[in-house]
Amino acid sequence: MDAPGDAEGPRPPGDGPAGSTRETPRRLSREQLYVLISAASVNLGSMMCYSILGPFFPREAEKKGASNTIIGMIFGCYALFELLASFVFGNYIVHIGAKFMFIAGMFVSGGVTILFGILDQVPEGPIFIAMCFLVRVMDAISFAAAITASFSILAKAFPNNVATVLGSLEIFSGLGLILGPPVGGFLYQSFGYEVPFIFLGCIVLLMVPLNMYILPSYESDPGQHSFWKLISLPKVGFLVFIINSLSSCFGFLDPTLSLFVLEKFNLPAGYVGLVFLGLALSYAISSPLFGLLSDKKPHVRKWLLVFGNLITAGCYMLLGPIPILHIQSQLLLLVLILVVHGISAGMSIIPTFPEILSCAYENGFEEGLSTLGLVSGLFSAMWSVGAFIGPTLGGFLYEKIGFEWAAAIQGLWALISGLAMGLFYVLEYSRRRRRSKYLTILSTEEEKTALLPNEL
Repeated sequence: MDAPGDAEGPRPPGDGPAGSTRETPRRLSREQLYVLISAASVNLGSMMCYSILGPFFPREAEKKGASNTIIGMIFGCYALFELLASFVFGNYIVHIGAKFMFIAGMFVSGGVTILFGILDQVPEGPIFIAMCFLVRVMDAISFAAAITASFSILAKAFPNNVATVLGSLEIFSGLGLILGPPVGGFLYQSFGYEVPFIFLGCIVLLMVPLNMYILPSYESDPGQHSFWKLISLPKVGFLVFIINSLSSCFGFLDPTLSLFVLEKFNLPAGYVGLVFLGLALSYAISSPLFGLLSDKKPHVRKWLLVFGNLITAGCYMLLGPIPILHIQSQLLLLVLILVVHGISAGMSIIPTFPEILSCAYENGFEEGLSTLGLVSGLFSAMWSVGAFIGPTLGGFLYEKIGFEWAAAIQGLWALISGLAMGLFYVLEYSRRRRRSKYLTILSTEEEKTALLPNEL
């Protein structure tokens, strides 16, 4: 089934006139509008549920006997199992059905969020820690199902404006990140541990019947390609490294930033959530702009990817700041750096999905839901790799060397990935220039050969 308003089916975004937004209808069809509403609901709900833990769970887990390393692993295991589930769901999305995968993922996510709210009744020590891991694993699998299906459906419904649509929907992801920490912190401070999770879990469950009614179904035949062929493409490999580094940076902040702010500036739990506001708000505002720029001018994507990562690296060097800079840590400086980080993250994250999709099409992957599922699953899975390493390594480094040095080490990853991606683009450009010169010379020689008998 082709997307409404695109009779010839999806094409690689930004490749030729078909990738131009001029051929896309100015007004959204009802089906496209319903897809946007469904995707916005899963972005908002999932990000609120994900970010609610930041302001108060690390302190609550410490009371139950969990160390900083264990807390980091609780945050990180979510990403590890999302990684595994994303590969499975991306590979079998055609067999399972995108709509069913989306709805089932939201339903399970809402239920396990409520279950997380009763964990304070569990005895402290190993039993509490084990139950935290179990519930987070269930939540990760359900989220992987919903977000993989969401990406695939969006790319199917908006084949020529993938970056613009994904960037616009990051408003709702940012809104979820904005609302989650302060709402969670306020509810925790006012009503205790259970209420934030029960409240958000019920909101997600209420979205399920709405999406059952409005979300369209897309059918497709299974494809011939696999994850391994996709990830073995050199360009995709470097883009995966970018995704890993950025998700690791975000994940690093989950178990560490709230503890650092509480210890350094003595803020109450309700105000700690507001510190996350600068990051989430700047990311939500900048993402649609970078998405629109990526679709209008696809050649700019490479610059956004490279410079976004380099700016992110600088932000993490200043987040503490790193002691060798001899800059005094201030709350205002911290918030300002988080704002810049939100913008740089938007620069780097938004172009990655259309870049992978374009690369897949250029290398012979068929156009359809099967390839979209592979790209969506790969993106989610590779994001999960960084989101696992970030909080796990972050919690360990925070415990051993402190927040300032831990953040600097995290920034080093972003620096390396940005430089590696830049080097790849330079080599790719050089290779294309040499190939172009060779073809020009070859064409000239053929013309001379063709004219030579006539001259004789």
